[in-house]
Amino acid sequence: MAREVSIDELETAVSAGSFVLDVREDWEYEAGHVPTARHMPLSTVPDRIAEIPKDELVWVICQAGGRSMKAADYLEAQGYSVVSVGGGTGSWIQSGKPVSMEANK
Repeated sequence: MAREVSIDELETAVSAGSFVLDVREDWEYEAGHVPTARHMPLSTVPDRIAEIPKDELVWVICQAGGRSMKAADYLEAQGYSVVSVGGGTGSWIQSGKPVSMEANK
């Protein structure tokens, strides 16, 4: 099972330029996301896996932490180094961290 990390750990990773993958649906992503997050709905991850870097730690986020853990477990089984962000985008927004509406597909 993939390791779960906090939004504070994610904030540090974002500042360092880490790869963040948002697996929420289109409408959720468009309503606001972590500024550098790449969008890839959970159902599309297996088909788009080649777009995810295999040579660095991947930070997976959703709304609350459930879908990101599913995606993280899947990616880990495929040989990726990955963590799931506990609390997800909901906690990120509630904590007052920066939010973007721009697409990073």
